[in-house]
Amino acid sequence: MVFDSINPVTGEKVSSYDEMSAAEVQTILEQCADAQREWGSTSFAERARLMKSVAQVLLKNKMDYARLMTGEMGKISVQGIAEVEKCALGCEFYADNAEKFLLPEDVATEAHHSFVTYKSLGVVLAVMPWNFPFWQVFRFAAPALMAGNGAVLKHAPNVFGCALSIEKVFADAGMPENLFRSLLVDIPLTTKVIHNPLIAAVTITSSVGAGRAVASEAGKVLKKCVLELGGSDPFIVLEDANIDKAVEVGIVGRFQNSGQSCIAAKRFIVVDAVYEAFEKKFVDKVSQLKMGDPSADGVYIGPQARVDLRDGLHDQVQRSVAAGAKVLIGGEIPDGPGAFYPATVLADVKEGVAAWSEELFGPVATLIRVRDEKEAIEVANCTDFGLGGAVWTQDLERGERIAADEIQSGAAFVNDMSKSDPRMPFGGIRNSGYGRELSSYGIREFVNVHAVWVSD
Repeated sequence: MVFDSINPVTGEKVSSYDEMSAAEVQTILEQCADAQREWGSTSFAERARLMKSVAQVLLKNKMDYARLMTGEMGKISVQGIAEVEKCALGCEFYADNAEKFLLPEDVATEAHHSFVTYKSLGVVLAVMPWNFPFWQVFRFAAPALMAGNGAVLKHAPNVFGCALSIEKVFADAGMPENLFRSLLVDIPLTTKVIHNPLIAAVTITSSVGAGRAVASEAGKVLKKCVLELGGSDPFIVLEDANIDKAVEVGIVGRFQNSGQSCIAAKRFIVVDAVYEAFEKKFVDKVSQLKMGDPSADGVYIGPQARVDLRDGLHDQVQRSVAAGAKVLIGGEIPDGPGAFYPATVLADVKEGVAAWSEELFGPVATLIRVRDEKEAIEVANCTDFGLGGAVWTQDLERGERIAADEIQSGAAFVNDMSKSDPRMPFGGIRNSGYGRELSSYGIREFVNVHAVWVSD
C-alpha cells in the first residue's frame, strides 16, 4: 500500500510513503525492545539530560516543523510554531519532574519495611491523530520515555512526514538508537502490532470508533490501554459573566486549529439573561476571522485536514439545519480547491440534533439558549462525552462549585477555555475515554506499580 500526503490548501500531493512490511515492523519492534532494556536501567539524571536535548532540537527547528504541519494538515503557521514550543515545554517538564513523580513510597504496615516502586513496562505503542501532529506525540512520549519505556508511533497516514521528523528529533538529540521509532502502517498491521508480545501497552488519541477498536484488541491480549477520544465540551455563560471576555476566549477555544481540537469549546450554553448580547458579539467576532492559506499573515481559519473530513462536517451542519437549527453565519462550502470550511455559528439547536449530540470536529460553534444555571448544567451534562468544560461567572466561588461538583468531565475551567497543560492531568470519562495523560498521573499510567514487603 502507498500512502499519499495531500496538501489540504491546494489538493496537490505533498509526498508518498510505502507501507512497511510485517518483517520490517518486526525488526523495528525488536530493535526498540533491545534499546528499551538498556534505557530502563539508566539514571533519571541521564534521561533528563537527553530529554532536555530533545527540547532544544525542537526549539532550534520549530520553523521547519511548523511548515511541515502546514503542508501536511493545514496548520496555521503561528499555531504550528506554538505547538512545537509546547512540545519542548512538555519535555522540559518531565525532565525536571519525572524522578520526583516516580520516587519509591514507603507504606506503614506491620512489615519491617514496605514500600511501592514504579518500574518501566517496556515498549509502548501510540496510535496518534493528525490534528496536533507533534503535541499529541510528545504528550505521550516525554513521560513514557522518562519512565524508562521505549516507544513506537503509528501516526495518521496524512502526517507520516511529521512522524518521521519526530523520530529524527529523538535521534538528533542523542537518544539511544531505536528507542523511539515510527511505523508507517495501516490498520491491519497496527492490529498485529498491538498483539505483538514486544508491546507492553497502548495509548490512542482518536475517534470513539477507533478507540473502541484499539481497546478491544488490547483487551484480547490483556494490555494496558489509555484512550483519549474527543469531546463535545460545554462552554457555560452565566448571567454575571464578563461577556466581552467570554466571547474573546470562546472564539479562540472554538476556532483555533481551524476548530479541529478534541477539547474545543463546541457547545456554547448561554443563559437567557445575556443570550442576545453574547450571540451578537460572538457572531460579529466570528465574521472577522479570516479564512485562507494557513501560511499567510492574518489568517485564522485554514483548511480542514482532508476533503472527506470537511464534507463530513458539512453533512453534520446540513442535518442540523434540516432538524431546525439556524445558520447565523457560514455553513457553505466555498468554491475552489482545498478542504476549506468557513467559521460557522448555529443557533436554535435542540436535543437530538447532530450539532447537539455529535462531535463537530471543525470550525462550527453551537449556541444553546437556556433559562438559568440549573438548566445550563443539565444541558452541559447531556452528552455522551466528558473531556472538558468551562463556566463563565464573575462569582469565583460559584464558578468553582460548578466546575468541581457539577460539570461531569475530566477537567473543568472557570473563566477560561479547556486546554491541556503538562502540570495538570488530561483525559476524560464516558465516550471521551479513560486513563490520564500529563502531570504525575500521566507518567504513572505506563509503569508497573510494584509493591515490596520485607519481613524480619
